Amino acid sequence: MRTTTLNLRTGGDEVVLDLTRECESFVSGLGDGLLHVFVPHATAGLAIIETGAGSDDDLLAALGDLLPADDRWQHAHGTRGHGRSHVMPAVVPPYATVPVDGGRLALGTWQSICLVDLNVDNADRSVRLDFLEG
Repeated sequence: MRTTTLNLRTGGDEVVLDLTRECESFVSGLGDGLLHVFVPHATAGLAIIETGAGSDDDLLAALGDLLPADDRWQHAHGTRGHGRSHVMPAVVPPYATVPVDGGRLALGTWQSICLVDLNVDNADRSVRLDFLEG
């Protein structure tokens, strides 16, 4: 297994951050197998979605509707609504697995691998990439 870690800074805003280029670079030339992407954080997730055509903003809006940033959350430290960030990984999981064919991600035409981060209290993120040869 081959592994690397991406260290990212997401900033102070909710974000859908496209990681596809970094993932493509990591698997380039590695042959056939699986890319497993994992976020070791309790308040972030990974989604495979279209980006750049509004879907990333739509995802943030949908998560805002589903998980409002208000005072309903029992986990209540940090910014208002911070507890929702701890619930989000049950909706947007902290992992994704993508087939790799001949050193290339087997994504659909409009699919991108994205970090989803609603936690504006912690801008430092790491994402682990593992290539499992197959």
